[in-house]
Amino acid sequence: MNTRTTRPTPSGEQRKSRRVLWINLGAVAAFIIVAVIVVLALRPSTSTEESAEADPAPTVRADTRILGEPGTADVTLVEFLDFECEACGATYPYIEQLREKYAGDVTFAIRYFPLPGHKNSENAAVAVEAAARQGQLEPMYSRMFETQIEWGEKQQSEAPLFRSFAVELGLDMDAYDEAIADPTTLARVRSDLDDGVALGVRGTPTFFVNDERLELTALEDLDRALDAALGR
Repeated sequence: MNTRTTRPTPSGEQRKSRRVLWINLGAVAAFIIVAVIVVLALRPSTSTEESAEADPAPTVRADTRILGEPGTADVTLVEFLDFECEACGATYPYIEQLREKYAGDVTFAIRYFPLPGHKNSENAAVAVEAAARQGQLEPMYSRMFETQIEWGEKQQSEAPLFRSFAVELGLDMDAYDEAIADPTTLARVRSDLDDGVALGVRGTPTFFVNDERLELTALEDLDRALDAALGR
């Protein structure tokens, strides 16, 4: 004769305890996901190939692009960036906050560092540089990051989309097209890349305060570095 053992039905208190346990586990999982996103935003997205030692390059040149008005203090935050880089896109809103916080004091400079693994990063940088030649650096810079999810990681050229941004911004399209076709525009982008490699930049975003490269563990490290440079 076979006997069957039946499992007791969980009581109301037991079911409640299990629900609480699942809720707590869900909260822990959400915390871990947020922490991973922050770490990825701070970590260089893709590295360039290691290069031979080169003479140090300046972090800022006479033709380096400046966001907004230069600050009056002798402090410059330089970002080597890739417009297709997800970590750069994630950091972009924080940079905008810093620009507001340190307005009038700190100069915010950008330098192009299109990574070879991104099919449209160089196209995007050329488009931004072409807009900068018409005094429209910042609108095109912002447009690239605000729309990154639409064109990032695409394998075909997104140059026509970038041209549509120029149209929307009201640029002189003859001048824009001429700048895109001008070899000196691409050379300008690649000169930033060359300087970055010489400075030891291996991925994006990479930040310098004046001539000191920052090793970030949190975005707030940028605030601390700027405050230190300002003597605060």
